[in-house]
Amino acid sequence: MKLGYFTLTDNPIEYGSTRKDANQMIRDLAEQCVYAEELGFDSVWVPEHHFSVLGVLPSPSLFLANIAARTKKITLAPATVLLPASHPIRMAEEYALLDLLSNGRAIFSAGRGYDKREYDVFGADFNQSREIFFEGLDIIKKAWTEKAFSYQGKFYSFPEVELTPRPVQDPHPPIYVAAFSRPSLEKAAEMGENVIFAPFAANMVFGSLEGAVSSFKELSEKHGFKGKGARCSYFINVTETKEETEKTKQRMLKYFTGLVPAFPSDPTTAPPHIRYFVDIVEKLKKMKTDDLSDKSIIVGDPEYVTECLKKCEAAGLEEVILYFDFGGLSHEDTMKSMERFAKHVLPHFNQNVVNA
Repeated sequence: MKLGYFTLTDNPIEYGSTRKDANQMIRDLAEQCVYAEELGFDSVWVPEHHFSVLGVLPSPSLFLANIAARTKKITLAPATVLLPASHPIRMAEEYALLDLLSNGRAIFSAGRGYDKREYDVFGADFNQSREIFFEGLDIIKKAWTEKAFSYQGKFYSFPEVELTPRPVQDPHPPIYVAAFSRPSLEKAAEMGENVIFAPFAANMVFGSLEGAVSSFKELSEKHGFKGKGARCSYFINVTETKEETEKTKQRMLKYFTGLVPAFPSDPTTAPPHIRYFVDIVEKLKKMKTDDLSDKSIIVGDPEYVTECLKKCEAAGLEEVILYFDFGGLSHEDTMKSMERFAKHVLPHFNQNVVNA
């Protein structure tokens, strides 16, 4: 199983006086991504979030092009593109360009998001996000696989175009759909895409990570697609004491304070296809550190962390992407957390790792 670096650059207004400087956060993120390659991680996954309502990085493609120029082998991925907020042809161009500049190291991961505040600014219809997303994804695949094409859809319509540059990977960079719900997972399987999900969502909807992965693979094969991949994210920290473990869990609760306002919380106004977020919000509001488990966070000594990730591997996940700096962890402490993980856990999965 592969292991990657991941962040959402969380820095919402709810953090109050502990908020970081957003510009410095992005500079620090670049350093962390370069360091991830030095430590032996397989990939870096960076977010798309706007207006500091949750995260601070608005353009993962631009950021990853910078990382491509400073690294040689690490895979580069957005986590994830908010596709309904951008024209799909523009995204197809940008990620084909990233694939070219990185010599075939790009992954394209996209989702429809959950934060209406971002939709409102860009003039996208939040209530039709699912339909807009999958139409946009269809356009991106056509742009990457057809020499020239036109499109007449419900949300997008344009005359014949031909994409330049072309992706380096044949036929295109791997595509991952961020799936929180069963309908999204089913649609991704129907289209022949890979999926990436959060463990807490997989456990809520499918009962377990194993259930989510096996359901997706069965659905994919039902539609004639074999060998499709599933990845997930995890909050992570290798700790040496119970006090450090408790502090890590406190950071996660802090993260939830900024996440809750981003989710739909009113069942009377939430679109039907994301109404399940209302239940998530209620659970997050009541969460205490004792309630946190390996369904969402892996924190503890190296043996425990390794054991939990081995369970992910046994569940059929091809990669877990790891969130170190959630809840306001400093840049210095994030680098140290990455080092501990690389030293004590990564060698159990990657024999070529360079020990910190």
